[in-house]
Amino acid sequence: MHTAMICLQALVAASIFFVWVVRYDNIIQEFKHYALPDWLRDLVGILKLTFSLLLLLGIERTPLAVVGGLGIAGLMVCAFIVHLRVKSPWSKRLPCVGLLAMSLAIALTGWLYGSAK
Repeated sequence: MHTAMICLQALVAASIFFVWVVRYDNIIQEFKHYALPDWLRDLVGILKLTFSLLLLLGIERTPLAVVGGLGIAGLMVCAFIVHLRVKSPWSKRLPCVGLLAMSLAIALTGWLYGSAK
């Protein structure tokens, strides 16, 4: 189980990094398309990358994984609400739903694992 959680943490962190660093031009276009301000885009990016780093640090320190997972989950709930508001197709909504589920699994597992110690 521990190995699966490490893989999940790395997958979520890598996904966030890929989208917010490698494909940042797409993020700029999406935020413009949804009429969201630049400052919000920058804040969301900082938060996502910070929570992703916490997921990676959480491989050795479980409470950090819980915080990172809950943080990303919260941001994914917000992303889903925005997608609903702008009536995005399901193909645009699925990534945030997937990341939400994985982040909650990481947080819950980390919390239960941390409580068992």
